[in-house]
Amino acid sequence: MKYIDKSGNTYQEDNAQDKLLRKLYTSVWGRLLLKPLVHPALSRAAGAVLDTGFSRILIKPFIKANHIDMSPYVRRKYTSYNDFFTREIQPEERMINLDEHHIVSPSDGKVSAYELKNGMSFWVKNTRYTLETLLKSKKLAGKYKDGYLVVIRLTVDDYHRYCYPVSGRKSANRHISGVLHTVNPAACETLPVYKENTREYTLIRSSRFGDVLQMEVGALMVGRILNYHGIRNVEKGQEKGRFEFGGSTIILVLEKSRVQLDHRLLENTENGYETLVKMGESIGQEKTLDN
Repeated sequence: MKYIDKSGNTYQEDNAQDKLLRKLYTSVWGRLLLKPLVHPALSRAAGAVLDTGFSRILIKPFIKANHIDMSPYVRRKYTSYNDFFTREIQPEERMINLDEHHIVSPSDGKVSAYELKNGMSFWVKNTRYTLETLLKSKKLAGKYKDGYLVVIRLTVDDYHRYCYPVSGRKSANRHISGVLHTVNPAACETLPVYKENTREYTLIRSSRFGDVLQMEVGALMVGRILNYHGIRNVEKGQEKGRFEFGGSTIILVLEKSRVQLDHRLLENTENGYETLVKMGESIGQEKTLDN
């Protein structure tokens, strides 16, 4: 996997987990093993175990194996592994860009960005998607014709709480049931993961950015997407919810007529790189006559 930060520094990684997942998703025996692994029932069972006090024994080895710096996080004792995994970061570690003309990343993660062209289709790795199949709504998909789609992939070392990218009026949450594949590129290269996995989305009606669609996608061993709010007014940077154990993904769908996406995100994706971002960083601006 290739990453680039906003300063242009590049990184490449291919760890043991990536190699194992590639074997699972590209071999016959691996596909057979995956069938029970991606079923939501297994994630629910794993989640129940990780909610127990006994699961605390996993915390220190996990921190060591993933080289996690714990200094940015609120210092306290954890009651379970999931309590640790959804730990809160100190507010000064994720400063939200409060400029009202900017839209921000709702989470830490690795960004890929796409223009919705040619029948509202887009490619993630080697897999073609349409917005209609992702949203399960032809009418809603049509609203974002020629717009942008931003995929923010979280890995286990990222901060797993997320916020609202803009201020506005939030709709109800719509849940779409599915399986729970990993969102590692090894899976995305072989399967349409984002239209098969369990996911949940909402619309945020913003006076500056139009209707921003925010979708949370579950992943392997992430059986719980916990969104806090129903219909209400929300503020940019306000905590929206959290994922429990594992890596996962947030997808934003944006109206091109209302948002000028940071061109570097599109260019980096075109060149085969995911862009490293932190929650609260600007990823675009309100579209005006000047831009």
